Amino acid sequence: MKNEFRSWSDVRIFLAVVREGSTLAASKVLGLAQPTVARRIDALEHETGLTLFVRDTRGFKPTKDAMAILPIAEAFEDAAGALSRKVQDLSQPRPIRITGFDTNFSERVSQIFNEFCALHPKIQIEFLPSMQTLDLVAGEADIALRLSRSPQDPDLICRTISLARYSVYGTPDYAAKHGLPTKPEELAEHAVFSFKRSDIRPTLHDWLTHYVPEDKLARIYSETSLMYAAVYAGQGLGLLNLRLIAAKEKAGAVIRCFEPPAALNAEHMVLIAPDAYRRAEVKAFAKYFIPRYAALFKD
Repeated sequence: MKNEFRSWSDVRIFLAVVREGSTLAASKVLGLAQPTVARRIDALEHETGLTLFVRDTRGFKPTKDAMAILPIAEAFEDAAGALSRKVQDLSQPRPIRITGFDTNFSERVSQIFNEFCALHPKIQIEFLPSMQTLDLVAGEADIALRLSRSPQDPDLICRTISLARYSVYGTPDYAAKHGLPTKPEELAEHAVFSFKRSDIRPTLHDWLTHYVPEDKLARIYSETSLMYAAVYAGQGLGLLNLRLIAAKEKAGAVIRCFEPPAALNAEHMVLIAPDAYRRAEVKAFAKYFIPRYAALFKD
């Protein structure tokens, strides 16, 4: 039983001889010795059971059978070229897409990014600040800086950085005018701000509305930065991240009303998509970034 074309090299040699009209001319195009090309054509005809060329003193003339398979061989050539280009493209460093809340990209964190880019100028980083939880497994981002209160996809590479805690805060000015609650049950007596968006799980909001009915909240913000600004301005109370307001609390600009409720604790993690982690540039970034990022959150 005769065989078909066995490899891409057979197709290349066949096409070169068809196009150049002789094994000598084809050998120059292919960078092979002329006897090698002639031997491969003979072997190809033997393997396929077809006479592909008529030999004469003027060279090699393709037969009817050769012309019949020529379009398919050319399509094979196009596919092989596309495959080669795709492999080359995938092997090149691609931008590392990092998602997280705006607050994740602080000045100190940005400094780590800048230092890494200085060491690896060919690696680009694309920032995707987002309140939404992008799907890493689906390829929406490569790395996520995330706070979570639920288990993560086991396929993700995960490094826990710290424990995020929250409590209700107000300013000294607000305290002087209205006092401060000493326990959650007293929140209903105050102007309380909340944060809520349809695309984010409302854990903090739900906790607040357990003590203050939603229609009794002073304001509900869709941006955390606006809520924090309102609290800093002394207009009311709000649930704030202890880490984010540590400097203000130390300076006396805000006052913690009571101990952080354990129910609001969230794990602060760096998550990496498994496909992304197979890329050399992502591994290099993770090795550099994660220990330096974690160091920023040591107590």
